[in-house]
Amino acid sequence: MIKVDQIKVLAEKSKSEIISIRHHLHSHPELSFHEKETAAFISKKLLAFGIEHQTGIGGYGIVGLLKGKNPEKKCIALRADMDALPIQEKNNVEYKSQNEGLMHACGHDVHSAALLGALKILNELKNEFEGTIKFIFQPGEEKLPGGATHMIRDGVLENPKPDAMIAQHVYTPLKVGTAGFRSGMYMASADEIYIVVKGKGGHAAEPKNIVNPIFIAAKLLAALENLITELSKANVPTVLAFGKVIANGATNVIPDEVSIDGTLRTMDESWRKTVHEKIKTLVADFSVQQKNIIDIKIETGYPCLINDEKITSASKQFAEEFLGKENVVNLDIRMASEDFAFYSQKIPCCFYRIGTGNIENGITSSVHTPTFNIDEDALEIASGMMAWMAMKLLGKN
Repeated sequence: MIKVDQIKVLAEKSKSEIISIRHHLHSHPELSFHEKETAAFISKKLLAFGIEHQTGIGGYGIVGLLKGKNPEKKCIALRADMDALPIQEKNNVEYKSQNEGLMHACGHDVHSAALLGALKILNELKNEFEGTIKFIFQPGEEKLPGGATHMIRDGVLENPKPDAMIAQHVYTPLKVGTAGFRSGMYMASADEIYIVVKGKGGHAAEPKNIVNPIFIAAKLLAALENLITELSKANVPTVLAFGKVIANGATNVIPDEVSIDGTLRTMDESWRKTVHEKIKTLVADFSVQQKNIIDIKIETGYPCLINDEKITSASKQFAEEFLGKENVVNLDIRMASEDFAFYSQKIPCCFYRIGTGNIENGITSSVHTPTFNIDEDALEIASGMMAWMAMKLLGKN
């Protein structure tokens, strides 16, 4: 029977290599659905480890099967995302992004490196566990419609269908050496809202000849603010926010239209649909009242992320075995979203957080910021813990 200490020894042995892999990925970030070189690099590493796989799944996605003894007995899937963000890095590190305006500011370089580390461990132990590990390196997590949808379309959840799937995400508020879990509803759905208020532009000195869409847009935003207040009274956590308004006029130029962009996030799929209708009805009624054309489009994004209670409870227990019970915490719900939710809607899943912060060393910046970084001791822990959890889940009835 494989022991925790065996996994920890193998994780420590690979630590410097996994850090080097992370440095390469961090230095060469690529945007969602453009991860050509990232995928090629990961594929090359898998081949060096002697692990067979397929490329070009759902775009630049990679899928493979790591078979232990009696491979048909059970299948556990492990997933990491690969894409970066359009952020200019401000960290002064030797592995700083070499691609202008792009950065691994959400830790997907860490996720991919840690999964490679876990697979290296699992490959060395494949004659000592039963079942199959399906591994998934996924493109496009940061951009709708989400790389998960493309990979699911291309059959990533079939042949074989995983009995469960787990994935981890960096989390600076948790110090390195810790992890966090939450069963049930964990992360919000996310939809994008696009509104265009149309008027009649012209010279500001000729008010009789214009219909100023800016004033109409301002009134509409006030009406939407009232709706936000109404929604806040619901029993379901809900966020409706508008972060971008473009009029594109000048001091004496009234534009023909104003665009308003926003986001809707909820923790209930039925309520989500209800709020869609409330927003559309409000805009339609307002358009009639103002006698102006107002177009609205709601792009349905990622669904709610639901952590299966049985798989999450077991995963948390195995994390406690690896880290110590005192180093595993319960997480609060998050109004952020994740396209891992598409998997969680189809098979039992657990999406957990791996601690990457270090206050003493100044590693405190959150994700999606130009100074985000991690304590790289987390790579050894993340690799080892994922390998341990995967093997334990394979052996659990």
